[in-house]
Amino acid sequence: MRIGFDNDQYIALQAEHIRNRIDQFGGKLYLEFGGKLFDDYHAARVLPGFEPDSKIRMLKSLVDDAEIIIAINANDIEKSKVRGDLGITYDEDVLRLMDIFRGMGFATTGVVITHYTNQPSAEAFRKRLESLGIRSYLHYPIAGYPYDIDRIVSDEGYGKNEYVETTRPLVVVTAPGPGSGKMATCLSQLYHEHQRGVAAGYAKYETFPIWNLPLKHPVNIAYEAATVDLDDANTIDPFHLEAYGETTVNYNRDVEIFPVLKAMMERISETSPYQSPTDMGVNMAGNAIVDDEAVREAAKMEIVRRYFQAAVETRRTGVGQEHVEKLELLMNQAGINASFSPARSAALLKEETTGGPVGAMTLPDGTVVTGKTSSLLGAASSLLMNALKGVAGVDDEIDVISDEVIEPICRLKTDQLHSRNPRLHSDETLIALSISSATDPLAAKLVDHIDDLRGCDAFFSVIISSTDEKLYRTLGINVCCEPKYEQHRYYHK
Repeated sequence: MRIGFDNDQYIALQAEHIRNRIDQFGGKLYLEFGGKLFDDYHAARVLPGFEPDSKIRMLKSLVDDAEIIIAINANDIEKSKVRGDLGITYDEDVLRLMDIFRGMGFATTGVVITHYTNQPSAEAFRKRLESLGIRSYLHYPIAGYPYDIDRIVSDEGYGKNEYVETTRPLVVVTAPGPGSGKMATCLSQLYHEHQRGVAAGYAKYETFPIWNLPLKHPVNIAYEAATVDLDDANTIDPFHLEAYGETTVNYNRDVEIFPVLKAMMERISETSPYQSPTDMGVNMAGNAIVDDEAVREAAKMEIVRRYFQAAVETRRTGVGQEHVEKLELLMNQAGINASFSPARSAALLKEETTGGPVGAMTLPDGTVVTGKTSSLLGAASSLLMNALKGVAGVDDEIDVISDEVIEPICRLKTDQLHSRNPRLHSDETLIALSISSATDPLAAKLVDHIDDLRGCDAFFSVIISSTDEKLYRTLGINVCCEPKYEQHRYYHK
């Protein structure tokens, strides 16, 4: 696939820029880490060439100078808030993050529980951390936050928060998700450091929007599409324009809060090092784009994916139509529509001729293959097999898995497992393919090419099962579905 981003250049530039920012503040920097520290698949999709673990690899180059604080909102613990991409609660994700950081050799200082008001679940989590040998610190709500600067920057505000003692030049503050209190944790620490006579600074590392791309560049529009549920938007940074005469892009929330943030920093250390929200950022992703056209095309495809994800979710739940409508506007801004994907056109055309559910996939060489529902395989299974044949160079007419292998599985599903659907899901098809590969070289060849499908786009003419969707995502295949069900029912599993 066409590469538009130099990952190695990005890692080198980013690490150097962070080191410079540490030096700017006399040797200590609190770095608010927005977005995903690793597994950043959105960035990998819109910046082809960006590796999902690029940011953690960049931090790895600073490992001897870095320590990590994880912030979590006590209210999120109380509500058992779940990470949508992982399906685990925020408190469980804190432990997952601790394991990952520790396994990579990072010093983990502890967990800051923000907005703490004796919530029972938060207190239980704190005791759990203690039993695991993990230090925890409590930060409390501040009356009048964020506008009552006098109270916030005082012993009644940040002064009440428990101070996290740190020893390294770079302190990364991250969290399981948005709204966890990362920025407030950084500023609280700055207040305490200043009270102790320690010079320290604050900066923000947020990959999107990319400040040195145009406001309506597809990459920045794709970020709006990804955060459509937050009802926020990219905007020109007016403070940067006024201070430097330079047009840059930022997020409206950061622009709105900047005057307050600047006043806080001035109160903490008597002066603000920043004249704009853009100044606070350290992101260098825009400087590592090597093929703007490739990046634009990838970002446009991501906008379309987000549209269909929202449309399907609205079909499933009955809510969210306003998100679909906003995404339609974003597609219009990017100069595209719902038919931008070649796979969609192929799937809908074949559905017209076959009268049943169809899937289509764009392979790495640009070829589009299709797969339809049959008596033994569902559309997702058929498409997966045909796609594997395509990347392996196997004739589409060859049946790699014999009916003698598939039929007993189908009977097991209906006779013993009491499923009404005898057809194989895509995960069951892969198992059958793997079993066949023990004696059939052709099946083994297909198994060897599974990774070649990573990053491909698949489109289905109907909403597929969660089982098939999960398998496709596990393989790294991007999935979109037409927002309609195969059958008219009230309940869909």
